[in-house]
Amino acid sequence: MELNKLKDIATQVRRDIVRMVHAVQSGHPGGSLGCTEYMVALYFHIMKYDTNFSMDGKGEDVFFLSNGHISPVFYSVLSRAGYFPISELATFRKLNSRLQGHPTTHEHLPGVRIASGSLGQGMSVAAGAALTKKLNGDDRIVYSLHGDGEMQEGQNWEAIMFAAHHKVDNLIATIDYNGQQIDGPTDKVMNLGSLHAKFEAFGWHVIDLKEGNDMEQVIKTMEAAKAATGKGKPVCIMMHTAMGKGVDFMEGTHEWHGIAPNDAQLENALGQLPSTIGDY
Repeated sequence: MELNKLKDIATQVRRDIVRMVHAVQSGHPGGSLGCTEYMVALYFHIMKYDTNFSMDGKGEDVFFLSNGHISPVFYSVLSRAGYFPISELATFRKLNSRLQGHPTTHEHLPGVRIASGSLGQGMSVAAGAALTKKLNGDDRIVYSLHGDGEMQEGQNWEAIMFAAHHKVDNLIATIDYNGQQIDGPTDKVMNLGSLHAKFEAFGWHVIDLKEGNDMEQVIKTMEAAKAATGKGKPVCIMMHTAMGKGVDFMEGTHEWHGIAPNDAQLENALGQLPSTIGDY
């Protein structure tokens, strides 16, 4: 898909995010807005998949969202990619909705392969799924997304060590490196040091993406990550983003990690996100 079209979709996805969270006065807009370019590039340009969804994912690329609190961007992209009706976004976080605050599997929402939101678990799942593909002779790639604050969880590092030891080289894990988490900047809550150096020390091939909110740079980096698969090492993208990107009063602060905009703030946000695609 051409670059300008991808950018248009990203703008519409951002509109979806702020509208969904505002409608129920609940949810996580900050990280969702920051990861929009990545998610749009992944589902509309990079991955090979079938919207006739099956949980086993045989013969197709699969994605696991570890930082499940950014479900608004996940649901928006899944619906606009054709997994389920766009109109269903209006049910976000409502009783009996398939679009729960954190993705779950018992509602059988197409595109969701694991329940997520308990941080630190997605790396283990992604590594296991990727190894399964290798053992089954399936040459497709497993993608996963993780928060930088999530890297404070110890389970990640067991899985990171496991993936390198077993040469799980069909895995591309992306870290949303926005420097923010729910309680404040990551360097104040628990300093992460150099995640790049840590992953390299654990035996991964690491690629830095300095402009994670630049669609062209996201695509180039993800293509480079694909080219690095199959060479004996799992791949990690260190993706630097701005939390709340696209809405000026939300950008760069942890304060919008899990806060919904009021009516005036919604109007302000939508005014900054002009789109011709159409709201749900």
